Amino acid sequence: MTNLIVPVILAGGQGTRLWPISRAARPKQFLPLTGPRSLFQNALERVGDSTRYTPAVVITNSDYRFIVAEQAAELGMALAGILLEPVARNTAIAIAAAAVFASDQFGADAVLHVLPSDHDVAVDDGYRVAVAEAARAAATGHLVTFGIMPTHPETGFGYIKAGATVGGGAHPVDRFVEKPDAERAGQMLGEGGYFWNSGMFMIGAGSFLQECEALAHDTLTAARGAVSNARTDLDFIRLDEAAFAAAPNISVDYAIFEKTGKAAVVAVDFGWSDLGSWDAVWKNAKRDAAQNLTQGAVTLDGVSNSLVVSDHPHVAVSGLDDIAVIATNDAVYVGRLSEAQRVGGMVKTLRAGKDTIGLTEIHKTAYRPWGGYSSVLNGERFQVKRLFVKPGKKLSLQKHHHRAEHWIVVRGTAEVTIDGAITVLSENESIYLPLGCVHRLANPGKIELELIEVQTGSYLGEDDIIRIEDEFGRA
Repeated sequence: MTNLIVPVILAGGQGTRLWPISRAARPKQFLPLTGPRSLFQNALERVGDSTRYTPAVVITNSDYRFIVAEQAAELGMALAGILLEPVARNTAIAIAAAAVFASDQFGADAVLHVLPSDHDVAVDDGYRVAVAEAARAAATGHLVTFGIMPTHPETGFGYIKAGATVGGGAHPVDRFVEKPDAERAGQMLGEGGYFWNSGMFMIGAGSFLQECEALAHDTLTAARGAVSNARTDLDFIRLDEAAFAAAPNISVDYAIFEKTGKAAVVAVDFGWSDLGSWDAVWKNAKRDAAQNLTQGAVTLDGVSNSLVVSDHPHVAVSGLDDIAVIATNDAVYVGRLSEAQRVGGMVKTLRAGKDTIGLTEIHKTAYRPWGGYSSVLNGERFQVKRLFVKPGKKLSLQKHHHRAEHWIVVRGTAEVTIDGAITVLSENESIYLPLGCVHRLANPGKIELELIEVQTGSYLGEDDIIRIEDEFGRA
């Protein structure tokens, strides 16, 4: 049992409405959209007070496990556990599995603060008071959600109806309301007593699991099986796939909160945004005198009320209003900023095409626990990549059946193993790796290693890697 609050951070979403910067391989929660740190790191810092919180429990997709561990390590923050979802489901099973795990670790009386990893939240006195009020209510058996005082008739959020006032403690929920159309959203704003459903919760582990037993038995059975049959992999906890996959694909709102008699809401008015679309990013940021928000290499002329973001090419925009331009090195999105919710539909269209599905999944730059690589040039029977390896890290000992490689060191020091022989290379030196050789690349230096890799062969796919030995458990 602990008197501290146990943070549960949900970090498995894909953030498709912030395409093309947010993609399946590196979604928005791991990107620095509001400052120098990622949204996930900001969430960790919000629960970093050791006088109030235990170390966090993070539940995430298996593909993001190294990003989670790395970004937590950058902050010097220990985690109580990184739970890996073997398949995509929804928030009901994710929170239930975290509650089972936290109950085992901290006791059934533990109070859990469940928060998404991709929201932007202003931590002020109002926030701290709301957290304390919610924790007190959760400790007495209530399942508490945070209701945000609406500032405009938003159609992208669900709403909570309650007789609550900001700073007035926890109040029973009258009902939950689905995302409304613009007319209904305006009516609710005029009526008062409606709050945006933030997706943040404060729950007692035991109370929540009791409600799961009564209202979502299949979800609870899956959660218990997933945790009890989980296996440890390095610093991660792999939830059992068979049990987890048997869970209904349903949100915690539908499964529990809309049915339970224990639901309560704490009304708040601190700064909050789910950053669920590009217009939300624009609304939440400091803009210039013409109400423009720019990031990266951007030049504007006669532009107003717009968002222009570039992480690679220089983008010039002239004579437009209400425009969103998001440019990466392999895709550009252009649309009305006021219609930014349509990006999700665009992503679905791209995913349906065999020639465009890759644009929704990976960036030109792919990140790995040792560093990463960027695609530079592709051709028939060859491709060129830029590799970067962090100090002290090394790739797996591996071989390829269909390609040979040439490595040229651009910066730093490379330790190259080929069939047991070790060669150390400095800047402007190169080495050839013949097809089928057993090889490994390591960075023994104190600065990042950067090199150019030229691959040649009959097949150049990433699945032509036979890992023999790997310090990240991928062999």
